[in-house]
Amino acid sequence: MLQRLMRDHKHIAILLNILSNKLTRLAEGNGVNFNLVRDIVEYMQGYAEHSHHPLEDIIFDYYSNKMALANCGQLYNEHHRLAEASGALVYSLNMILSDVVISRDKLINDLKEYIELQQLHMQYEEREVFPNFVKALDSNDWQKITVLCQNRLIEDPLFNDNDKTIFEDLRTYIEHADNK
Repeated sequence: MLQRLMRDHKHIAILLNILSNKLTRLAEGNGVNFNLVRDIVEYMQGYAEHSHHPLEDIIFDYYSNKMALANCGQLYNEHHRLAEASGALVYSLNMILSDVVISRDKLINDLKEYIELQQLHMQYEEREVFPNFVKALDSNDWQKITVLCQNRLIEDPLFNDNDKTIFEDLRTYIEHADNK
């Protein structure tokens, strides 16, 4: 399970790098492919928020119960803040793609905040949360966690070997572009 979460973080980092490049282009006054940006954020909503984060929450709940921890809301609060930020960003992107005028500065700020929130969140997990899992949870715990997570395990709709057409344009972009 932890390997899966780390693999997800690697994939999310690839997407955040693309978003950072798009943010730079946007801030410099250059055009960007808003469909691509929206696809990335929608992927994050669809996969990260509905599978990846719930898996982290299940593992954290198990860990917290085992360690008898109280007041461990930072992880849940960050997941909530990320969901709000992605929802607001998708709303703005949909408005732009519907030819509704949105302030460039607002979009730049929203995109910048979203990227920073995602990066800080992954750093927090990789620096503090995941190492605690490694120290405290044994193979028996991980077997129990795997059973608990079964209902939330979905295949990554972007970074998989299936020939599904979900996020096909984004997958092609990642495979063939220089991320500019």
